[in-house]
Amino acid sequence: MPTDEAVLAGVGPRLRALRQRRDLTLTALSAATGISVSTLSRLESGGRKPTLELLLPIARAHGVPLDELVGAPPVGDPRVRADPVQMHGMTMWPLSTQPGGLQAYKLLIPAGSERGAEPDQKTHEGYDWLYVLSGRLRLVLAEHDLVLGRGEAAEFDTRTPHWFGSADDRPVEMLALFSKQGERMHLRARPKGSR
Repeated sequence: MPTDEAVLAGVGPRLRALRQRRDLTLTALSAATGISVSTLSRLESGGRKPTLELLLPIARAHGVPLDELVGAPPVGDPRVRADPVQMHGMTMWPLSTQPGGLQAYKLLIPAGSERGAEPDQKTHEGYDWLYVLSGRLRLVLAEHDLVLGRGEAAEFDTRTPHWFGSADDRPVEMLALFSKQGERMHLRARPKGSR
């Protein structure tokens, strides 16, 4: 990673190259920015340190982002490209890449999967938050037997015995957030059989 001094030293040559590519004179750039010709010349030669007050009008005059003038490193691709994982009779796509803390997943529970069997409730530390994208999700929380449809969400302490799977013969697609820190979310679900 370049030092601040190296970044600042690269601004002058970048300013000159940009101005020359646009076939502008220092006089024309001065007229467009309100910055004196001598100040622009010293910026380009490295005789004057670039400041925000000087760089903003220059960026505006050239119609470029400020990042281009200072040579900011490109931002990495923010997309998460994680390979799906087969686990507990469902397919899970990790949607977050940071270890620990809150973890996000997209889950697909296929129709007629082993999860469609009688519920075998489990417990573990943390909290889960589930949001149904399509299909109908059966969620068993201790003595509560719930069915969530598209657009419904549930949140629960995973120390409560729980199980979830498809409520019928169709697959269920959902988003899930798993937390070991105990962040609280919202519960919205109807008891099984109510509509």
